[in-house]
Amino acid sequence: MTETDLERNKRNVVAFFTLAVNDKQPEQAVADYIGATYIQHNPMAPDGAQAFIDFVRGSSEQFPEMRVDVKRVLADGDLVAVHSHFSFSPEERGNASVDIFRLDEDGKIVEHWDVFQPVPETSANDNGMF
Repeated sequence: MTETDLERNKRNVVAFFTLAVNDKQPEQAVADYIGATYIQHNPMAPDGAQAFIDFVRGSSEQFPEMRVDVKRVLADGDLVAVHSHFSFSPEERGNASVDIFRLDEDGKIVEHWDVFQPVPETSANDNGMF
């Protein structure tokens, strides 16, 4: 995999996330960035592109101010990891999240893992989560 492929994959994942969550256009995000298959490892979401659309639509209806703020993006081979601040409303502290995406040779997303950790009110250090 070349440096160009890694940069393309990082751009595609950030654009996918932004379009689906922040711009509330999961159908377009799927059309532009999802591959022939979409394997989901989040236990709350089924496999498949349509399931992703339904999941984001349902979340957006329940939390219309839901937003993801990407902090870091790392690429290694066909994997892209995104460290972000994910919130359901501007009033909450939100969650620190890490999403890992696997992309095919064409730069399309074909697999996803994620972990969420609530941003606590206090911390044992002054470093913050981002």
